[in-house]
Amino acid sequence: MAEFNYFNYFTEIEEYFWQKRGAHLLVSPLDWAIVETWQKAGIPLSAVLKGIDRAFENFARSRRAAGGRQLKTLAYCVDAVLDAAEEVKETAAGAGPSAARKQETAEPFSREELRSFFSRNAERISNAASVLHAKQPELAKRVEESRLRLDEMLPLIDTPGALDLEDLERRLTVLEEKLTAGLTANAPEEFMIEIKREMDHQLAPYRLRMTSAQLSQLERQYMQKRLWERYNLPRLSLFYLT
Repeated sequence: MAEFNYFNYFTEIEEYFWQKRGAHLLVSPLDWAIVETWQKAGIPLSAVLKGIDRAFENFARSRRAAGGRQLKTLAYCVDAVLDAAEEVKETAAGAGPSAARKQETAEPFSREELRSFFSRNAERISNAASVLHAKQPELAKRVEESRLRLDEMLPLIDTPGALDLEDLERRLTVLEEKLTAGLTANAPEEFMIEIKREMDHQLAPYRLRMTSAQLSQLERQYMQKRLWERYNLPRLSLFYLT
């Protein structure tokens, strides 16, 4: 959350990747899951963009590029982004203690934008619960409980003074994690198998290039994205506000 003002984190990365590829194509579920792992790891936007630059430079010198192939996925950029993130961290550590700087007083979102975001999400959650009620009543109950928790957070938006966005984001993250657990436990077995098959196919070319920890986190993010899409649920994190 150190660079929380990059509330358009996902959009910035997506558009930058499009520019580097020279084609405005939809980012795949795998690519979106990769961006989520970077966001959750707190990797600064600047490090991600630097890593993408390096990945494209390396790819341009490769045999695949010489054969006319294109860099099509952010999975190829993972190592370069992590290296860039480490460099940022080492640079910050080497700089030593610095004088405290004033925080920006302007909030990245207006209160009205936040209320509208919460309202839209609450409505979509209620609609999803209604659809589920007939066939999966227990899951419908879990989904509706999430809407109630979201409603309980609304008063936080009207807190006098500066709004603690980091605390609000933590609460939303916990709510997402609880709902994801409920979706995972109640999703049809065939659908879960389909997701795993789809995920294994997309990750197969990159498994040797990633650590087990990276793969595990990426698989969790991919699974979460596909589950929320299946039940037409909105992502609650403030990173999705735009």
